[in-house]
Amino acid sequence: MAEEKKHHHLFHHKKDGEESSGVVDYDKEKKHHKHLEQLGGLGAIAAGAYALHEKHQAKKEPENAHGHKHHEKKDAKKHAADQY
Repeated sequence: MAEEKKHHHLFHHKKDGEESSGVVDYDKEKKHHKHLEQLGGLGAIAAGAYALHEKHQAKKEPENAHGHKHHEKKDAKKHAADQY
């Protein structure tokens, strides 16, 4: 049992019998990072859209305006942080 290697994380698992060749596919890495950047941009757009939605809801429902303004500020900060 001591010889058995246990994995405690979800990512970067190697299949049984598979060895690392040390060869890096730079095109694949570039594509992966580009995809992650695009996902980050989409998150920023979504946060900005939700902030606008909360701003509209604050005007539409004056009795709940305080809560909507709180969410609007939080999402606007998230939108600004995601842009960088």
